[in-house]
Amino acid sequence: MEFIQQALTNPMIMYPLLIWSIFWKGLALWRSARMNHKGWFIALLVINTVGIFEIIYLAATRERYRFLEGLR
Repeated sequence: MEFIQQALTNPMIMYPLLIWSIFWKGLALWRSARMNHKGWFIALLVINTVGIFEIIYLAATRERYRFLEGLR
């Protein structure tokens, strides 16, 4: 546990992790807004999982998003 706390206070680890998380959260929030998934948007906004939850959401909605974009 001490190792994790020590690693997260290191800027060489924290800043790339922060950029990674913001990137995936932005993509997932954008897609959920475009698909009018209000519940997912709120969940993605509130839950912080360092990009894991966001990547799962993006993978799960990939085909539906492509279909909807093809209709526009």
